[in-house]
Amino acid sequence: MSDDRSRSQRPGGSSSGNRAGGGSGRSGGTGGRPGSGPAKKSGGRSGPGTGGGSGRPAGRPDGRGGSSGGGSRSTGGRSGGRPGSGPGRPRRDGDTRGARGGSGDRPAYGRPEPRNEAERRAADVRARRGPRRTPITPEGEQAKIEGRQTEQWVDEGSTNFEDELTTNRSAGGGRDRLTPEVDPEVVAEIHDAVDPGRAARLSERLASAAAALDRERFDEARRMVAPLVRELPRVAAVHEVSGLASYRTDRWKQAAQSLELARQLRPDPSLLPVLADCYRALKQWKDVDTVWADIRASSPPHEIMAEGRIVVASSLADRGELKQAIELMSAAAKPPKRVRDHHLRQWYVLADLYDRAGDTVAASRWFREIAQHDPAFSDVRDRLRSLGR
Repeated sequence: MSDDRSRSQRPGGSSSGNRAGGGSGRSGGTGGRPGSGPAKKSGGRSGPGTGGGSGRPAGRPDGRGGSSGGGSRSTGGRSGGRPGSGPGRPRRDGDTRGARGGSGDRPAYGRPEPRNEAERRAADVRARRGPRRTPITPEGEQAKIEGRQTEQWVDEGSTNFEDELTTNRSAGGGRDRLTPEVDPEVVAEIHDAVDPGRAARLSERLASAAAALDRERFDEARRMVAPLVRELPRVAAVHEVSGLASYRTDRWKQAAQSLELARQLRPDPSLLPVLADCYRALKQWKDVDTVWADIRASSPPHEIMAEGRIVVASSLADRGELKQAIELMSAAAKPPKRVRDHHLRQWYVLADLYDRAGDTVAASRWFREIAQHDPAFSDVRDRLRSLGR
């Protein structure tokens, strides 16, 4: 008798007497799916955690398990306290009268009753996941991708740089052909600081760092020379490479400190314009003037004097002293016998200072002078065009 009642109640027409309302074959317990848990027999609501061990109230939000008893009312009260919620626990005598639901073979609301295993599994997934609040669109996914922030790691180098040298030699088949040779005087300084075996490795490391600097791989050069600064603090060439690499990566304070150490260990006028430019970037005007005095006192080559003059004149302009800057650069106005690159650079700064001071005639004159010798120099054509020349 109970088997016949079960056949007539299940929408799918199954002859199994253990399934209520077309369920998954489980009648609750700890391993059941959401919505297949038992109802309380006291007539009240079944609380959270009783719906098959899923931590959710018994019954399905998608309307699964509507009428399993042909519209008959259960004596066990509501299962989950919702219309159309999941079936109650089957009675031991085989009576599978379900919880209160809709009428006939239609579910109380929502999706229709699953009729096969695939539909039941899809319904279980929807119940666990819940309704999708935000629809997925190509525009929304693209916005998420563009809004992602990736971490950026900065490699400051390893203290065990002998392994890196070994790796480079193995990969390149020996010393790079473009690696410059270290000055013999510098090699002698390194040998005086450490033992001969160690000195060979450190000299190779310094040569590699200098090569990276020549190739404009400034971060690589700074990373490679960092261990040498700690191990060879009395070698001026090490601080020189470190200072120039820091200068080219806009680390003005570190560059100034390294270059100051380098010139204390071994005076080199060629580093002074760079040092003055570091102090200019830091707006340490007194230090700029001090370095300029050192440049003039050292009587350096014309190229170095020109670079120092450009830096100091630019610092005067930064301070708002355009008149003094023009007077300083006027020393380069005398035409040389042979125009070189450092002459063009000085003329360009002089023309720019005239332009900033409002003297467009003088500015045009010097920009034209540059264009006559090198029409492709910097943006001289654009500057003349902007002045209407």
